[in-house]
Amino acid sequence: MSEQAKEQTLAETAPSRYECRSCGYVYEPTKGDSNRDVPPGTPFEELPNDWRCPVCGARTSQFENIGSSGAPSGFQENLNYGLGVNRLTPGQKNLLIFGALALGFLFFLSLYGLR
Repeated sequence: MSEQAKEQTLAETAPSRYECRSCGYVYEPTKGDSNRDVPPGTPFEELPNDWRCPVCGARTSQFENIGSSGAPSGFQENLNYGLGVNRLTPGQKNLLIFGALALGFLFFLSLYGLR
């Protein structure tokens, strides 16, 4: 039997961010590091060997993968379904859900004003 390759979500294929365990600095590949002449789009794995944390000077071994940011959590072929909700990032989905709950609660409270 041959195993098929596992399909990855958009969040899994987006470049991962890395956080320094010493000081909390987050290296984002989309921004790079202008202080050390690292161009935007450089993955963490391709940083020069002499690259250090710009805040505390820690080595790359002190960084921890914290995942990607701002990528939709679904698969590419499913983005057009669900009235556009599938294109939202997890943060935008939370805002939509809790905003709707707060709006519903305010509507419920406004019913007390009716006589």
